[in-house]
Amino acid sequence: MPYELLSTIHDPADLRKLERTKLQQLADELRAFLLESVSSTGGHLSSNLGTVELTIALHYVFNTHDDRIVWDVGHQSYSHKILTGRREGMARLRMLGGISGFPRRSESIYDTFGTAHSSTSISAALGMAIAARQKGEKRHVIAVIGDGAMSAGMAYEAMNNAGISDTDLLVILNDNDMSISPPVGGMNRYLARLVSGRAYVAARHAAERLLSGIPPLGKLAKKVEVHAKGMIVPSTLFEQFGFNYIGPIDGHDLDSLIPTLKNIRELEGPQFLHIVTRKGQGYKLAEADPVLYHGVSKFEPAAGIGAGKAGAKPTFTQVFGDWLCDAAAQDERVVGITPAMREGSGLVKFAQQHPERYFDVGIAEQHAVTFAAGLACEGLKPVVAIYSTFLQRAYDQLIHDVQIQNLPVLFALDRAGLVGADGATHHGAFDLSYLRCIPNLTVMVPADENECRQMLSTGLTLDTPAAVRYPRGSGAGTAVEKTMQVLPVGKGQVRREGRRVAILAFGPLLQVAAEVAEELDASLVNMRFVKPLDDELVARMAHRHDLLVTLEDNVVKGGAGSAVAESLAQQGIAAQILHLGLPDRFIDHGDQAQLLALAELDRNGILASIRARLAAPQQSANVRAA
Repeated sequence: MPYELLSTIHDPADLRKLERTKLQQLADELRAFLLESVSSTGGHLSSNLGTVELTIALHYVFNTHDDRIVWDVGHQSYSHKILTGRREGMARLRMLGGISGFPRRSESIYDTFGTAHSSTSISAALGMAIAARQKGEKRHVIAVIGDGAMSAGMAYEAMNNAGISDTDLLVILNDNDMSISPPVGGMNRYLARLVSGRAYVAARHAAERLLSGIPPLGKLAKKVEVHAKGMIVPSTLFEQFGFNYIGPIDGHDLDSLIPTLKNIRELEGPQFLHIVTRKGQGYKLAEADPVLYHGVSKFEPAAGIGAGKAGAKPTFTQVFGDWLCDAAAQDERVVGITPAMREGSGLVKFAQQHPERYFDVGIAEQHAVTFAAGLACEGLKPVVAIYSTFLQRAYDQLIHDVQIQNLPVLFALDRAGLVGADGATHHGAFDLSYLRCIPNLTVMVPADENECRQMLSTGLTLDTPAAVRYPRGSGAGTAVEKTMQVLPVGKGQVRREGRRVAILAFGPLLQVAAEVAEELDASLVNMRFVKPLDDELVARMAHRHDLLVTLEDNVVKGGAGSAVAESLAQQGIAAQILHLGLPDRFIDHGDQAQLLALAELDRNGILASIRARLAAPQQSANVRAA
């Protein structure tokens, strides 16, 4: 369709030149462009369709970039990107060399803070607001946070600080009754009561009418609103934190949003605006199933997203989900825990089959880990399904609450290694490094789908903490046995006997390593365990070969290869070692295969690295990261 108005918007200044009566047409065009664009590239759809009017209103009312907007998580910021000069860039959204799917400071001055994980916006915005005050600069700072993100403790830590800061900070709660999975917990019920309470809604409407008056009435409206509120209902939780609460209002109604924002702009101190939106707004299929359309691959908008291809290889996530159902059927002590990632972590079937043993704790990774520790104390067998990048947020709880007490919690770490289009914020590039240094923890790295099931079964039998880390997507297509086989802990597996070179592979890169080993007539070892490491096997390979090559989809620094080097040093064995893994830099977004090739972890890259080392003069401590 033609984009008559949208094509004229190159930055927010162009938007602010439009007559207010034209803004609904712009919203319609922007929503149509979003659907056309994201269905062609893939990306986050439902959340972005739900924030079209809010984005327009914010850039129309506030003087961005002088005024700052911080988008929590940032997966709802596509409209913001389009209106801030990146409309053409949407054609290469989340592709190698293209624009990011999240706000990124290096990408645009309008991306004031880089986000991709939940619940950071209020803290960052408060920092900006206080910095402006310290420098004597007058500006507005706005944090846009979803109701799902309000389940994380960091949001309340920030509000607790902001409410007494006396800064001109506006927090906008975008309440769409969704995060990724359906929301859970007391905050969700509390917001529902705020939205549905008739007396309170009447009070809100009275306040909105006052707030929609001319700007000089803003302070008077605030006083009248507070007085009316106090007569009808108790103050809200947000007011107890020190905010002036306004709302809830319709987040898709520009005639409500724009006057309200204009009047809030005139108020002083911390403000809290509660808006109600709908994920997938304007696209019926996404409205009907916002979870399915949350993160999409390419699809035809008229037809919608179809069912998965028949006969497609199962993903590691599906292997985990099936295993957990089977494990729970055999042992009633098994429980599953997720921090708001039921679909992403493969727990849908488990939640249906064992609802009494399924716990979605909301976006609260720290709580998830300590909650699991408490369950383990009482004899249950908790399995925490969590992304590698999200476990980083609960590192203290992992050490303090699980590992020191040596509690048998099993961590199923999804999205290990390079995840692709979500980029640096979501790559599971550090887990082997941050896990293997912790006492009491068994760390396993399956090379294929069947080994993933075996390692999960192994971890569940241990009376100590264990972690199984596996990648996004499918593996080699290895048939998965239904038996619950237990592997010998800390023992690797020789897959091929060769000469001169021994490749010690950790995890799914074993598949490409097998091709390299054939090409070089090298030995190939599936190491399986990062901790405890098979020291005896490492020593044997070192004695029999001229060069040891460690291979992992984790950063080289502190990773599995480092464990091999430490083992050799401890055993007093001098050996030539080539460490291949992820480099010491953050890796951008792009196709997984492309990113592996750029890191020289594809077949050609690995071959070239090994051949270069074999051709180089031997040195006693020459370590290279691909």
